[in-house]
Amino acid sequence: MKITVICVGRLKEKYLKDAMEEYLKRISRYAKVEILEIPDEKIPDNAGEKTEKQLLITEGNAILSKIKDNSFVTAMCVEGELVSSEELAELVSSAAMKKGHMTLIIGGSLGLDDRVKKKADKRISFGRITLPHQLMRIVLAEQLYRAFKINSGETYHK
Repeated sequence: MKITVICVGRLKEKYLKDAMEEYLKRISRYAKVEILEIPDEKIPDNAGEKTEKQLLITEGNAILSKIKDNSFVTAMCVEGELVSSEELAELVSSAAMKKGHMTLIIGGSLGLDDRVKKKADKRISFGRITLPHQLMRIVLAEQLYRAFKINSGETYHK
């Protein structure tokens, strides 16, 4: 299976990069993962709704240009369906069976453009809390690793 994670912004801190590398190494037993980073648009101080909307459109255009047609697209968004680790494992398994390729999208600090959400086959959420998009990438990687362990019938710390 191939997984593409499209994310707005870059990992800047070494400890986040190290955590991501560790989970990517663990996941590599089960799938090939590609990380595509989209530059996050600088939000001017006191930006109005119109400016923020334009920034979302710009980020959305960049995201949409990276989505492959033959992929099961999943948008990570706070208003998405709450999923458990087991439900994510089922989603990963289903995507593998249907298309063999899964794309997961993490937006920036403004979220995701509505066009990206509409393009998604599924919208999911890991909770109603707001996480920095850099940290969300690590949480997603850990949950993907957990999903593969669940699907393989292997034990993993609960």
